Amino acid sequence: MTDADDRPADGEPDPTTPAVPQGGRFPPAARWTLVFIVVMIAFIVAIWPRGGDDTTPMTGAPPSVSGQRPFDAPEDPERVAKARADAALPDCPVTGLPESPESVLKGIVEPCLGTGAPYDLGTATAGRPLVVNVWAQWCAPCKTELPYFEEFAAAAGDRVTVLALHAKEGGTNPFFPLTLLTEIGVQLPAVLDPDGRVAAAIQAPRVFPSTVFLRPDGTVAKVYPGVFDSPQEIAEKVDEYLGVKVAV
Repeated sequence: MTDADDRPADGEPDPTTPAVPQGGRFPPAARWTLVFIVVMIAFIVAIWPRGGDDTTPMTGAPPSVSGQRPFDAPEDPERVAKARADAALPDCPVTGLPESPESVLKGIVEPCLGTGAPYDLGTATAGRPLVVNVWAQWCAPCKTELPYFEEFAAAAGDRVTVLALHAKEGGTNPFFPLTLLTEIGVQLPAVLDPDGRVAAAIQAPRVFPSTVFLRPDGTVAKVYPGVFDSPQEIAEKVDEYLGVKVAV
């Protein structure tokens, strides 16, 4: 028998019974700590960089804080001049052929990226098939694709004009696209489109990269919002849309 004096008084805990924390198995502080850890793990997984080259076209412009974007900052002439010297881009081409009144580029003048000089696209590209690759300096797939256009342009020679058009979504300061071209080692005639007039005229979508194929009379044959994986693929589309065969 148990001695009555050994039994706990009413309202006192029994020392022989294990204590159970109030509020369930875990105290509130432990539960909130667990929730915090789970949320942080989910956040890290979401922002962790994925491996491999991203060849998916990108739309719009990259997210940025409010205010002026760095690549829209006013030009530093000395800095831009050095970037132009490092990039060593060829001058923008001039066909010397008569311009068609039907050309969608008629009257559009924008800066040639390699020289900074005004470039009349309608007059300069007249009378010859034209391929315009639209890109932005922050676009990862563009970096992969631009060397293919350089290879295609070298193979096409004077039969097809190839221009790299840096879109306004990529910024208005030429230093950044010049630096990008130097980084990837591409020397392709390029034009800045700071106000978007060229992109609007050729019906280029806000998808980067995009390629627009124009006939010798300056009318649009095809708008291609996609990524090319080789110069051979570009040659195939030039044959299909412009009727010019180029061996690459």
